[in-house]
Amino acid sequence: MMKRRYLQLDVFADRPGAGNPLAVVLDAEGLDDAAMQAIARWTRLPETTFVFAPDAPGASYRIRMFSPRREVPFAGHPSVGTAHVVLDAGLAAPVDGRLLQEGVAGLLPLAVDGAGAARTIAVRTPRARVLETATAADPRLAAALRDLPLGALPPALMDGGRRWWLAELRDETALRNASPDWAAIGALAESTESMGLCAFARADAGRDYDLVVRAFVGAPAQFEDAASGAANATLAAWLQHNGALPGRDGRYTVSQGREVGFDARLQLHVDSEGDVWSGGQVHPIVSGHIDW
Repeated sequence: MMKRRYLQLDVFADRPGAGNPLAVVLDAEGLDDAAMQAIARWTRLPETTFVFAPDAPGASYRIRMFSPRREVPFAGHPSVGTAHVVLDAGLAAPVDGRLLQEGVAGLLPLAVDGAGAARTIAVRTPRARVLETATAADPRLAAALRDLPLGALPPALMDGGRRWWLAELRDETALRNASPDWAAIGALAESTESMGLCAFARADAGRDYDLVVRAFVGAPAQFEDAASGAANATLAAWLQHNGALPGRDGRYTVSQGREVGFDARLQLHVDSEGDVWSGGQVHPIVSGHIDW
């Protein structure tokens, strides 16, 4: 038995309890796939990450991510949260304001700005592409979009490491009041090999955010994501594709999770090269050891 450093964090949160929870296991050397999956199943958090010494030249560290059910090639909030832990533990230091994460999705840079509780971290997400666009009458989508007042952009299926159907709603009120048809969203996810439906709307005037997002995961489990860096990055690529980015200079803020008891804030940036950076603040909640 070996005690390993273990932390739980709140990611994309300006205060504890607002964001998406994450578990991080440092000193993960010696854990095999079965053990990592078992730990992730035991934590019962959206994702648990495991930190290793890097293999690739120039990488700051190596990471593996597991949901309670399976290994995940890439996700935004585990990337951002793990980088925060690695910095605090002194396992890596930014070079010119950047870390380089090695993982299943390859080498991904992270931008680090500030220090301590005010520090923000953003990961450059894998490039997303448009797989297809559709209409609300599409038989695959009709049930999932029933009674939802759609906005200007058509529904689209995007692939950014994970596939999401994206649908713009008319306004913030319509999105916040929406009641998902879980059976329909589950069927949509399974029939299109996607995560499910990511619905979004422009924020009402006077808000401290630009966009509202709700991400309905349809398979293998069915739940509403509290704050999804990967889904939001895929959405940012779709908005960029349509010349419809909110905010200014490719930067905008997303509100997500309020409908499921959270209140996350995600900072999105589409840079001059068309790359999407997804980030925000991180709050450590639990710090100790895991004896596995």
